[in-house]
Amino acid sequence: MKSLMLDETYSKDENSDRHYSGKSKQSVYDLQKMIELEIIATECRLNVLRMIQSSGHGHVGGAFSAIDMITALYFYKMRVDPKNPQMKNRDRFVLSAGHKCMAQYAVLAEKGYFDKMVLDTYGKLHSKIPGHPDMHKLPGIEANTGALGHGMALAVGMALALKLDKQDAKVYTMLGDGELTEGSNWEAAAAAAKFGLNNLIAFVDNNGLQISGKVTEVMDMQPIDEKFSAFGWEVFRINGNSIMEIITTLDRLDEVTGKPILVLAKTVKAKGIQMGENDPAYHFWTPSVSDLDTVEADLKRRLKNLKSGLKEAI
Repeated sequence: MKSLMLDETYSKDENSDRHYSGKSKQSVYDLQKMIELEIIATECRLNVLRMIQSSGHGHVGGAFSAIDMITALYFYKMRVDPKNPQMKNRDRFVLSAGHKCMAQYAVLAEKGYFDKMVLDTYGKLHSKIPGHPDMHKLPGIEANTGALGHGMALAVGMALALKLDKQDAKVYTMLGDGELTEGSNWEAAAAAAKFGLNNLIAFVDNNGLQISGKVTEVMDMQPIDEKFSAFGWEVFRINGNSIMEIITTLDRLDEVTGKPILVLAKTVKAKGIQMGENDPAYHFWTPSVSDLDTVEADLKRRLKNLKSGLKEAI
């Protein structure tokens, strides 16, 4: 079985604000596992297309930019049990940018939280998978989100409660970069630093676009990393569409003590849709049958190639 070796020194560059020296806890990454995660992420993208086929539309841009990170969290890092979604010491995931929920639904279905047939009800009346997450309808959803700026505060509360209960579980939350203009995020960021919530990890899906255009033109919140650092957070920068960078960073988060953690993830809007990458028009997509067929064929071709690579890695 082939393995992929990491450098012992993870030096500061454009994709990483933090400098690492010495070996990480997991210095050898199994190539087979890497390809398996890429396969799962591609399957999850196909799950999103299945939902779009049901409804005829959806927030695909953010779902596809975030889906690699959400896949890695559920299939590589988080302590969860689909058969017991309310177990006390589970890790929590709060999707603050609730309009990206198709990504989470896709991953939860792939993980086995519910039957994939439910995906065919997206956009339908009384569906368990509405346009924003609803914790009362679907197992695995920790909070109702979608009113932007609320998820961070909810995650802070969960992380603080886990500390008080002496549970070693972690809380992961994901925000959009456009969402950072909501002031409630910064109140929550200050509180998280005050209470030293090193069990709180916030991902910012930094795809640079929102429904009305470039985030920097609508309301420029740069430099995001320096702002969080000034609030007292430990900051990491990664390529959020690289499974390798995601999982190596996830392992290194365990080394942080006494601080909440921000992972600023540079991503591509609508990653995986060749005709729509980095196009704000794909924030909310109403595809033609032809476009949907083209994207599905591209993803299935990628899936086939990945599975061929997996056979070679074994």
